[in-house]
Amino acid sequence: MQETKPPEHRKRVRLVIPSRSDPLLRNFTELIGGPMGHRAAPGVVSPGFFTVERVLIMLTVLAALAGILLKSYCRGNGWETPGQFYATCYSDFPELFRNRGLGEGAFPFVTRETFFEYPVLMGLIAGVTALLVPGEGVSSDRILAYFDVNAALIAAVWIVTVLATARMTRRRPWDAAMVAVAPGIVLAGTINWDMWAVALLALGMYFFSRNKLVLAGIFIGLGTATKLYPLLILGAILLLALRTGRFRPLLVTAGSGAAAWLAVNLPVAALNPDGWKYFYQFTQDRPAGYSSPWFAYNLVAGRLGWIPLQADTINTLALNLFVLACALIAALALAAPRRPRLAQLAFLIVAAFILTNKVYSPQFVLWLIPVLALARPRWRDFLIWQTIEGLHWAAIWMYLGQVTSGGVAQHNIDMPYYVLAVVFHMLATAYLMARVAWDIWDPGYDVIRRHDMDDPHGGPFEHAPDWLRLDPARPSASLLPWRKAAADA
Repeated sequence: MQETKPPEHRKRVRLVIPSRSDPLLRNFTELIGGPMGHRAAPGVVSPGFFTVERVLIMLTVLAALAGILLKSYCRGNGWETPGQFYATCYSDFPELFRNRGLGEGAFPFVTRETFFEYPVLMGLIAGVTALLVPGEGVSSDRILAYFDVNAALIAAVWIVTVLATARMTRRRPWDAAMVAVAPGIVLAGTINWDMWAVALLALGMYFFSRNKLVLAGIFIGLGTATKLYPLLILGAILLLALRTGRFRPLLVTAGSGAAAWLAVNLPVAALNPDGWKYFYQFTQDRPAGYSSPWFAYNLVAGRLGWIPLQADTINTLALNLFVLACALIAALALAAPRRPRLAQLAFLIVAAFILTNKVYSPQFVLWLIPVLALARPRWRDFLIWQTIEGLHWAAIWMYLGQVTSGGVAQHNIDMPYYVLAVVFHMLATAYLMARVAWDIWDPGYDVIRRHDMDDPHGGPFEHAPDWLRLDPARPSASLLPWRKAAADA
């Protein structure tokens, strides 16, 4: 008889359950009988049809439908000012369909004499989705169809983001529920195509966590070709490479990311150099954008008679402050008693970029949600932050309703209240940064590492020993590679 080897099955692990591990959710479960019993073994015992991922998909679909319902006024009455602001249903999709030639057959970066103020891959997404809309011309029916096509695709990439987040932390897939039901995504997911970049970065981080560095770099490169912020993840990888002395993951990931970015951008730059350069020129020359600290300062300066900041000054200040923030993050990463996790460093860098950038569009909140779910999955802080972002969301539309048309007085807010909403948004983001930084400095507060995990998102850096570690209090105790080399010699 021929010997047969039983199939190898992936070893099941016991899952971390939020009703047990998170104090806020544990209290909420008292309404339905309390936390899951300690004798239950989710992850070891099969749950039947309702697996974690299927439940997460259902939650995401419900949240996506809620996001569409919030746009009901505009879907029924059109996207017109100031109604779209007061109904909080503004979206760039109808605006760009009308005013960038998409409804008349223009294709970004392909049609000559048309300019698109977004990176190449985002322009290609905008053009392809316009081709999916039946009919011709810019009619209300075609505008609605264009919005619906993009909203449906965003729901799909939202699901991809949730699944990638869930699979990155094998024992904690329920942390992805933060992404599935995030109020920030419900409110802002269909403003623009940022969710595509969020999904591409999530896929890149997922493949990095699985040591598939080339695929990780490709998705990070494609994400950067959609929105520039996914590039920042390479800063976190650089810091971990310095801490561990493992530079191959950085080189392979950055190299494949650069190749993917060039594969998208070089053909467009060759065929339409003016159209390709427009995004970078627009970014450089634009003044301070709504809800950035620079815009808030200029509003206050205008009211008090101070000198406002011009675009060149803002560019310099924003760059210098971001570099300073990155230097502080690097110092923390190299001086912390234990090697930080990849998601923690990624969150700090992206949050620093958001706080110092000269633009903070309402949909930028999407950038931080999946990274926070990996960096610090604590529901209390998450919900407080999302509540403040929701207040900022309402404030910016009421302010825009006023400045664009005057509008009905009862729907407007004056400038000081809008500036106060911006300040609260910045303070909430800074608070999350402080909590993540404290988790890095004192790993005993890190909820991920409480469950016998090192860095489930770190891929080649997981369980890596230190190669470089600084000790500012006792320089002689610092771990320096050249000191070790001299001792070995």
